[in-house]
Amino acid sequence: MGIDYTKRPKAQPPQPPAQPPAPGHGQQPPAQPVSLSKITLTKSAPSISLSKQGAATGQVRVNLSWTANSSGGGFFRKAKGIDLDLACLWEFTDGSKGIVQALGNSFRAPRDGEPIIYLDGDDRSGAGGENMYIDLAATNRIRRILIFAYIYEGTPNWASANGVVTLSPVSGPQIEVRLDEADQSAISCAIALLENRGGELVINREVRYIRGAQDKIDEAYGWGMNWRGARK
Repeated sequence: MGIDYTKRPKAQPPQPPAQPPAPGHGQQPPAQPVSLSKITLTKSAPSISLSKQGAATGQVRVNLSWTANSSGGGFFRKAKGIDLDLACLWEFTDGSKGIVQALGNSFRAPRDGEPIIYLDGDDRSGAGGENMYIDLAATNRIRRILIFAYIYEGTPNWASANGVVTLSPVSGPQIEVRLDEADQSAISCAIALLENRGGELVINREVRYIRGAQDKIDEAYGWGMNWRGARK
């Protein structure tokens, strides 16, 4: 938008003002402010340090939301749509390891005492999503946590599910990982890996689709657990 020089006070010295460049001749739009309320991890910028963001305190909420049904047809014409489950593989510094998920009622870790990780329920609609909480006050006990999702019910259609995981620390910006790639033969997706690197908590975007269930995720990341069937 140009400047209206007719409103200039008459007392100003009669010097001709510099004219703005004509549109289309190198004029740049005004810079937009950078939003610090949310950071999206991408292929080109896949990692962020919670410690350096000042966000490695309190509980971080991990939310998975998705579109259970789509009016666009295809696989989603089925009334039930798709049901994604949020879960994680965990490993603590004492060597203990396990899984947090609704399947098998494994809602917390560790099972005894105050939980470091817990899942607050099982959502089937995708609208409110599912929430997992990680207590970052226990950073010295955490070695690594792999956050993943799997299709509990419905035909694999990751592209239409529009899945997104949002981590909300007590302080600092939200961290978003979008499931913006797809493998229609996969029923699981490793989403983000939280690691303790010498006391520094780092989150890395994975978005790695896996053709198999929890045991195949374990195999891909070398967790080394024994698996058996379970139901909700």
